[in-house]
Amino acid sequence: MGKIIAIANQKGGVGKTTTSVNLAASLGVLEKKVLLIDADPQANATSGLGIDVEEIELGTYQLLEHSITPEKAIMETSSPNLDLIPAHIDLVAIEIELVDQENRESMLRKAITPLKDQYDYILIDCAPSLGLLTLNALTASDSVIIPIQCEYFALEGLGKLLNTIKSVQKIHNNKLDIEGLLLTMYDSRLRLSNQVVEEVQKHFDEMVFETIIQRNVRLSEAPSYGESIINYDASSKGATNYLSLAHEIIKKNS
Repeated sequence: MGKIIAIANQKGGVGKTTTSVNLAASLGVLEKKVLLIDADPQANATSGLGIDVEEIELGTYQLLEHSITPEKAIMETSSPNLDLIPAHIDLVAIEIELVDQENRESMLRKAITPLKDQYDYILIDCAPSLGLLTLNALTASDSVIIPIQCEYFALEGLGKLLNTIKSVQKIHNNKLDIEGLLLTMYDSRLRLSNQVVEEVQKHFDEMVFETIIQRNVRLSEAPSYGESIINYDASSKGATNYLSLAHEIIKKNS
């Protein structure tokens, strides 16, 4: 039985999609069968894996509508052991369309539950908001990874996200767990980066992953080539960091 992990933070630019794509690719390289679901209308996880968003006909939108079986939305990627359910800008409309639906928070869970037996890990790249799409992802998931940028406003909004997770646990999904807080965009030369790491580790202790994702030019370049960091430059610091995170998650769940 696979594990479903959402990667969520309502703040933009904290490394959600970077983490989704590269963690998925790293788990795949470590011989785990992985499905990445792009649940962000910006579809950056889709384009980041070299898929032309304009050519998407079936994806997360149709999955949430329940107009197709999940298998029909799955695409293979060039990364070993990694499949993708892509997104398209159409996904913007789904929040409005689901508003009047009964059990609207559970649409994604209902759609992807049959896939749990086919994959070791199902990762969901969430939109940078706490709207209905993110709520669907949290309701469908077993746990959530929260990326936190090592910068000044790092903890701003974290309380709101943790409250949302508590509400989801109480109302929609009492099995939802926090997989871990992931520190991203770390620069050891900056005093501020080190202060943020200290503060997060002090406040959240064992909830924080040991792996810290460092700032890395190759990591920033990879999406423009439609590749994960593992395919783009396996010897880079970014690849080492995400492989380390994948090992940590496998160990935690073994």
